[in-house]
Amino acid sequence: MFMSVLSGLIVSVDAFFIGLSLGLQKRCRFSYLVIINTFLFGLCILGFLLAGQIYELIPFEPDYIVGFSFIALGLWTILQYLIYEHIKRRKGSTGNEGNFLKTIILIGLVMSIEAMLITMGITFIFLPDSTFIIPVTVALAHFGYSALSFFLARTKYVKRIPAILSYAISGLALAIYGLMALFVEFGV
Repeated sequence: MFMSVLSGLIVSVDAFFIGLSLGLQKRCRFSYLVIINTFLFGLCILGFLLAGQIYELIPFEPDYIVGFSFIALGLWTILQYLIYEHIKRRKGSTGNEGNFLKTIILIGLVMSIEAMLITMGITFIFLPDSTFIIPVTVALAHFGYSALSFFLARTKYVKRIPAILSYAISGLALAIYGLMALFVEFGV
């Protein structure tokens, strides 16, 4: 059980940086983060229940899927930011355009689906001994990390952190979890 809780805490580190990016936006309220994390909690429970149902349907060891998926998700997080910044510089954009509410909804949806996949991955790895503590840990860790960083972003010190650093750490946390899943499978 300790390892499943630790896994939930490790892979939720990216929520810290999502909260940070939302906190740096003056128009974003803490209530938006609460709504996002409420939806996220529901998807974590759904992911836990789905993982138990589809585990037997997968013809090979699910640890491979989990490991490679999280490595790819981590690398995608880093590359997505770099591509976005490159496009923004080429267009001369300041990043303030667009509909704010649509952006918040999209962030919430992506964060929630990612948390559901995290829950499924941890459940796959620890089946048949996985418990309801997995979705609860993932959801609470996401809320705790994002709430903490949201309030930290409102301080004058955090605004000096380069955005690439937050995306790099978030992506590396996901990739490290993917490597951990593969190491479990390979018995390292």
